[in-house]
Amino acid sequence: MPVSRPATVTASPKSRFLDGLSPFDLNVILGAAKERHFASNSVVVNQGNSADHLFLLIRGRARFFINTQDGRKIILLWLTPGEIFGGAAILSAPSLYLASTETLKDSVMLEWDRAALRSLAGRYPRLLENAMLIAYDYFLWYVADHVALISHSARQRLAGVMVYLAQTIGEKVQGGFEFDATNEELAGAANVTPFTASRLLSEWQNTGAVLKQRGKVLLRSPERLLLHTV
Repeated sequence: MPVSRPATVTASPKSRFLDGLSPFDLNVILGAAKERHFASNSVVVNQGNSADHLFLLIRGRARFFINTQDGRKIILLWLTPGEIFGGAAILSAPSLYLASTETLKDSVMLEWDRAALRSLAGRYPRLLENAMLIAYDYFLWYVADHVALISHSARQRLAGVMVYLAQTIGEKVQGGFEFDATNEELAGAANVTPFTASRLLSEWQNTGAVLKQRGKVLLRSPERLLLHTV
């Protein structure tokens, strides 16, 4: 069960959603939020549900996903601290969540309900502008992903996903960048079959670019990995 309590953030979380706001305004905005704690592997919002809340991840990790009509789970974007989700709650017309969001680690978030968020957006237009800029970035990601699906090979798409994950959620360790991901998750994110993902990962492991263990990937050399995509 998620834990909810009034927000008691002592320092403003670093987030594009809060860019350009004065300390006084930030205090008002953060004071309208609730602090929520979610255990790892919790689904915070479900696609198709009413977009009644906006969340700001301040600790932990999460990601977007959708479920297709045939029951497949498609991974979209990984979220790190400072990112928001549920942005449709800021719209004037009642809307639905377009994707689900789940935690990958124990996570702490700030939550605004739609009524409070709409009131804050009217009082502080910079919030709405920041939300639009974030939505623009998501659209850029979608365009790039769509172009990759049409024009890039399976090998290039999977390599691109792995480099992206290493850069965003990877932890710098001896020998490279390590991140959590299963073959099935990588396959879904790159829009390839699990068999293709497994085959390519084995090939890259043989070249020394990647070390794959159960549920974890060590990307030793992005340059060497990308070299083998051409």
